[in-house]
Amino acid sequence: MKKLLILGAGTAGTMVANRLSRLLDSDAWKITIVDQSETHYYQPGFLFLPFGVYGKQDVVKPKRYFIPTGVELIMSPIELIDAEHNQVKLANGETLGYDFLVIATGADIHPEQTPGLSEHEWGQSIHTFYSFEGALALHKKFKHWEGGRLVVNVVENPIKCPVAPLEFLMLADWYFHERGIREKVDLIYATPLPGAFTKPTASKMLGSLLEQKHIQVVPEFMLEHVDPDTKKLVSYDEQEVSYDLLVSVPLNMGADVIKQSGLGDELNFVPVNKNTFLSNKFANIFVLGDAAAVPASKAGSVAHFATDTFGENFVRYTEGEELLPLFDGHANCFIESGFGKGLLIDFNYTQEPLPGRYPLPGVGPFTLLEESEANHWGKLMFRWMYWNILLKGQDMPLPSRMSMAGKWLQATASKN
Repeated sequence: MKKLLILGAGTAGTMVANRLSRLLDSDAWKITIVDQSETHYYQPGFLFLPFGVYGKQDVVKPKRYFIPTGVELIMSPIELIDAEHNQVKLANGETLGYDFLVIATGADIHPEQTPGLSEHEWGQSIHTFYSFEGALALHKKFKHWEGGRLVVNVVENPIKCPVAPLEFLMLADWYFHERGIREKVDLIYATPLPGAFTKPTASKMLGSLLEQKHIQVVPEFMLEHVDPDTKKLVSYDEQEVSYDLLVSVPLNMGADVIKQSGLGDELNFVPVNKNTFLSNKFANIFVLGDAAAVPASKAGSVAHFATDTFGENFVRYTEGEELLPLFDGHANCFIESGFGKGLLIDFNYTQEPLPGRYPLPGVGPFTLLEESEANHWGKLMFRWMYWNILLKGQDMPLPSRMSMAGKWLQATASKN
């Protein structure tokens, strides 16, 4: 019997376990998944916790609920991946052998990597919404905060959900309007990017939207350290940004076990083929989700589209056929813009976001690169889809590879 071992029961790992449990012959394969935490978090929901839109019950469920029958779940930290000998050593003393390994150990924030960030002001004048606990603490802070300079800073890319900092600022604009203190709040976005976003068309559109909402963008700000006593961010070129309340998106890194096992880059992400997710070093190791070092967004939609293309490709590979370059970097993201509206972007490795209609050309119901109420409800609806469809590895009526149908090329878009 062949052994498939999956490390990580987060979004990507759970999707893979569900999909492959249906595609692989249960008489010929044993599937095991390992994780150290019993709790599954709906991470896109962390964005809404500080503003009271979601509560704890909306973003937390037991991981066991989503592991398919016939797949063994082992709860234990992972100590070492011994890729040379096809073994994984667990903290509980077990050593698991495998024929094929899927690494889906995700990414996490590391504020301790930035001088001054995680010291005595962490949880006081410095917060984050990139963790469950951080988002809840920020909710408590916001309820009694009376205004000042609120700075959102991204320490370094890549980060999970690249649009989330922009969404946070636009929701903050709405939230403080609702509280009647918006005129007392300065909103500033200090980003290492040259603009609001990575892709030129989307960056221009989103930058204009931030400007309309009186949110200042400080571009190309490469944070060197935080001075928590004077409440200043200091960049490598000695530029300073002062704050009263700092909302940080700390350095995102892969799991420590990746470094300990000698499999990752300087941020503990594993280099793989960007179209197949096969390890650059080992012919029986695949890496999915945030753990993979590919030039795609570290977002749930990417994990979903990647898993869709990966399943049949993996089966084909284990039967002796070559992997096909199926994944094109497809990502789509709803962007909450406040006041009951949102945007949607759809792009891949080579095609930047364009305006148009999605998923049905000319119909939608969602608009691309344009605010609409439908996009806002699409964002909220995604939570139900995540818990009930995506995590369970079920098919969605959406193409895994990006389609140009319904999109307007820039020359055409300017006329619409």
